[in-house]
Amino acid sequence: MAPSTPLLPNSRTEPDGSAVVRVLGYNIRSMRDDTDALARVIRACEPDVVLIQEAPRFFRWRKKLARLAAASDLVILTGGGTAAGPAILCSLRATVERTEDVLLPLTPGLHRRGLATGVVRFGGARLGLVSFHLSLERNERYAQGGMVLDRVARMGVEHAIVGGDLNERPDGPTFARLASGLQDGWTTAPWGAEYTWTPTDPYQRIDALFATSGAEILGCGVPLGHPGVTETDLRAASDHFPVLAALRVPAS
Repeated sequence: MAPSTPLLPNSRTEPDGSAVVRVLGYNIRSMRDDTDALARVIRACEPDVVLIQEAPRFFRWRKKLARLAAASDLVILTGGGTAAGPAILCSLRATVERTEDVLLPLTPGLHRRGLATGVVRFGGARLGLVSFHLSLERNERYAQGGMVLDRVARMGVEHAIVGGDLNERPDGPTFARLASGLQDGWTTAPWGAEYTWTPTDPYQRIDALFATSGAEILGCGVPLGHPGVTETDLRAASDHFPVLAALRVPAS
């Protein structure tokens, strides 16, 4: 982040009931890297919501995810092993209406995929959340992108934030499918750095945050240079860089 780049707005609730919300999208590689660095990055970003991919899924996965949430000053909202990897953490600022973990159709020979979803409120703003991790296989990935859009449409909310690891660059058909129905955070309000993979040599954006049209994206990107976020921690925490966004969500 260049020195002249303004900081993202802090979370707050406005007098009219609208809310400024910070959302972090993060592929954490099953917490197989430096979990202390991971927690430091998350805490420094001060998110209201974390849309996680590759949460622990196997032996004692709940305990591992709970440890990360506690170390990050957050709580588990939903997901993990029950969603085949995607999970959602949130701050105590969120009032939870409902959650649902969704397993997507399994293609024989390919990895099981799922969605972690929820509906929360911040002040008078009601917000749908979806965390996803799409397939490595092109055709299955495209179908799953449509399922994400269908899930958003069926959540019964006016505003939603969707994020995850697409396993595809912005010029790919699935990325374009999501961006045609939702705002792509980086394209709408670029902030920080663009590329999310690989941390040792960032050269492509395969992780993204999206929002429905009614939410105002105030800034979105990799939080390089954000106060408290060091490049050393970012490289040690996971094999992906996270994506941080601030959004203004109207009161419902």
